[in-house]
Amino acid sequence: MTKRLKGRVAIVTGAGGGLGRTHALELARHGARVLVNDLAGADAGASAQAVADEIRALGGEATVHLGDVTHADEMQAMAAHAVEAWGRIDILVNNAGILRDRSFAKMSLDDFRRVLDVHVMGAVHCTHAVWAQMQAQQYGRIVMTTSSSGLYGNFGQANYAAAKMALVGLMQTLALEGAKRNVRVNCLAPSAATAMTAGVLPPEALARLTPESVSPGLIPLVVEDAPTRMILLAGAGSFECAHVTMTRGLFIGDDSGAAERLCTQLDRLQDRGGEMVPASGWEQYRLELAKAEEASAPGRPVAAEAGC
Repeated sequence: MTKRLKGRVAIVTGAGGGLGRTHALELARHGARVLVNDLAGADAGASAQAVADEIRALGGEATVHLGDVTHADEMQAMAAHAVEAWGRIDILVNNAGILRDRSFAKMSLDDFRRVLDVHVMGAVHCTHAVWAQMQAQQYGRIVMTTSSSGLYGNFGQANYAAAKMALVGLMQTLALEGAKRNVRVNCLAPSAATAMTAGVLPPEALARLTPESVSPGLIPLVVEDAPTRMILLAGAGSFECAHVTMTRGLFIGDDSGAAERLCTQLDRLQDRGGEMVPASGWEQYRLELAKAEEASAPGRPVAAEAGC
């Protein structure tokens, strides 16, 4: 096996079990030195230590830092621990998360807020803790854990879906802000067997959705020639890529009849022929202003452009 991450220092949050554990082990197999994070407490602490021991048994280097991702000061201490141990931080995998599944009508605001705190603010705290170090060393690879629930929706997971889509937006902007300092930011959307899927999928399907089948997808997102702003989907040994796209759309105009014309043209607006992946949010402005300018040229009436 090529040691693509030899000498790199990685932090994985929520790494005491599940996907975090297999992520940590996969990073170590490729040569990374791994800080294993999990919550403080007897069970979580023992699990994190067991993962570090597994890494050492493979001939790798590992250390443990117990801390809650919802506490910014504890994540700052975690980053300081990694720098003290190995002098740098190259990779951050924001993996820690929780579920509080319930239909929106039955969901408490406390459960909604708690999921946002762990997934969104947890990733913010961890990323903020390593950001200055990565910029100073002109190298960083950060992975946010998104989900098909956020990308496409899932019944009973309004809180989780909102959090996971928020991480896509965070990734998009941080990738732009980190580009000049070689800090690349991507998203991984795993499909793995959980309590949520136990009653939905048959046992033979669940047997394929192992955490081990997801973690190889992490490696191309954190190596030296990693992409940036990629949303990589992974599950059962299969890998796909998701995009947030924009259709070419139509110029409808802004007069008193614009809303009515828009109501009759929605199918054309949704036509995906020629759709694009915007380089940044400014692409919407550019496209809309270009169409407006084109429509204002002599001989280009709005009604004809709108197809009415």
